[in-house]
Amino acid sequence: MATSSPVLIIGAGAFGLSTALHLSRAGYTDITVLDKDDSVPPRYSAANDLNKIVRAEYEDAFYRDLTLEAIEAWRKPLFAPYYHQTGFLHCVSKAAPEKAVETMKRFWESAEKHSEMCQQLVTMNTRKDIIDQVWQFQDGPLTGWRGYLNRYAGYAQSGRALAAVYRELCKVGVKFHLGSGNEVTQITYDKTVSTNGGVKAARGVRTANGSFYPAKLVIVAAGAWLPQLIPEIGSQVVAKSWSVAHVKLTEEEASALKGIPVTYARDLGFFFEPDPTTNLLKLCPMGGGFINTDPKTGLSLPPKGYSRSAFMPEDDEKKVRQLLSHTLPHLATRPLVNKLLCWFADTSDSDYIIDYVPNTASSVIVMSGDSGHGFKMFPIVGSWVTDLLGAKDGEQHETRWRWKAAKAQGSSSDWGEDVSWRVGETREFSSIEPTVSKL
Repeated sequence: MATSSPVLIIGAGAFGLSTALHLSRAGYTDITVLDKDDSVPPRYSAANDLNKIVRAEYEDAFYRDLTLEAIEAWRKPLFAPYYHQTGFLHCVSKAAPEKAVETMKRFWESAEKHSEMCQQLVTMNTRKDIIDQVWQFQDGPLTGWRGYLNRYAGYAQSGRALAAVYRELCKVGVKFHLGSGNEVTQITYDKTVSTNGGVKAARGVRTANGSFYPAKLVIVAAGAWLPQLIPEIGSQVVAKSWSVAHVKLTEEEASALKGIPVTYARDLGFFFEPDPTTNLLKLCPMGGGFINTDPKTGLSLPPKGYSRSAFMPEDDEKKVRQLLSHTLPHLATRPLVNKLLCWFADTSDSDYIIDYVPNTASSVIVMSGDSGHGFKMFPIVGSWVTDLLGAKDGEQHETRWRWKAAKAQGSSSDWGEDVSWRVGETREFSSIEPTVSKL
């Protein structure tokens, strides 16, 4: 495809913006990004958030090495202001199930095998070991906590990083059309005969306001909303959510916690150092997550209306309060604010899907499968699309990122503990939605 050909990217979240960045750097000159929200970062993106963990220890060396590559990119000028290498305190509590303990051990082993990361590891076998490294937890009982501290890790300010890349893209001429009227409602196709085996080729997209945008290539980076536009994805991708809440701190309280590592109790949840602008302490409980399955189609999509996801389930609130009672007990009873379910695109094996949609004559690419571990790849994920476009045989060479065979109807509801690093059962959104939000 000629670099002057029109390219449309659906979604201004992490995957969409990164792709626009790498395409522009590769010389593509006619790039348009469409998003249904009216600003970047868009509220519907899983990356519209204060922060996300950036850690490289994976049970799978493939993703470990990719994250190490991403961390190097986080240190480049465009991304560096938003990357904070505070460390990653990875533990389990006394009550942790065996699965959580074994996963934590495998993460440790992955880091220990890497020549650079192994030099940054500190074993945590006792409460004193933890307090020696994180004095701010001195009032917490840390009951039975054990694990390790990896100093070669930290977090990134996700929403601010997206906004910075958006500003950069505007400077280099990438076009953005934002707002509810620019929500893509349909990809339009021309029937064709293709040497690539396709039976139709995308000619562009239509939006809610009736506009038509022509394109030679359509890249769908719509996150949890992907099946709306690509229904043939079936249950390869499932809209899933985990909850988030925050504690509002005073200036003095936030200052005292500055520099703490990302603190992750695998059986309870995790939190970050307070955001320096808002003084918000972000808390995330661990669990199998929530899906929203349509009984007619078997597909899971986020509930309509942003406000329906503005809460934290009761069980999750108990977990984050328990997490605080172990570490920062003076905050354990504080009001939780800015509660939210964060919807993302999940796959059953946690692998991404970055491939052409079958039978579209290489004119539609799906970028999906964040699976709760995609944002750390933000600086480099777009390069995987340019790699795909540059493949002489037109094939995705990374087998695990290829389009998968359709799964059985309703199989998405069984997801949860299939992935080794997740602890807990996946539940339906209908079982946890507050009654008032259904009115």
